[in-house]
Amino acid sequence: MFGQNREQLRQFYHDVWLKMQSSEAMSALEQSIAQVIKMHPEYHAVFEKKGHLEQEYFVEAGDTNPYLHMGLHLSLHEQISTDRPAGIRDVYQKLLTKTGDSHQTEHDMMECLAESLWQAQRDNQPPSETRYLDALNTLLT
Repeated sequence: MFGQNREQLRQFYHDVWLKMQSSEAMSALEQSIAQVIKMHPEYHAVFEKKGHLEQEYFVEAGDTNPYLHMGLHLSLHEQISTDRPAGIRDVYQKLLTKTGDSHQTEHDMMECLAESLWQAQRDNQPPSETRYLDALNTLLT
């Protein structure tokens, strides 16, 4: 969306929040972001306060980065809609049938996505679609 500019990306989420509050027309991307924001009322306070664009979130301190979390949802939605990596849509459908809860299904899958991205960053390699799909398939057992 915005390359490596964290503040621009975060500001985009805030702009969508403002559009949601005033019922403004939104682009398809903005509608997708609005859907994810609606799924997470625990993050709505982030959009109510100033200063969150620069805030640091440290997992070591027990922090959850709401922007990263919502971004993983958006990434997963894109993967499922395009079926890339090939087979992810089928995994999603099967896991959804198993859990009966789309939000929980996404959270389970997002753990695999985050792990895949972390491994790629650690190894200075592109993410392995094969390892990612293997991890997702373990959720079905």
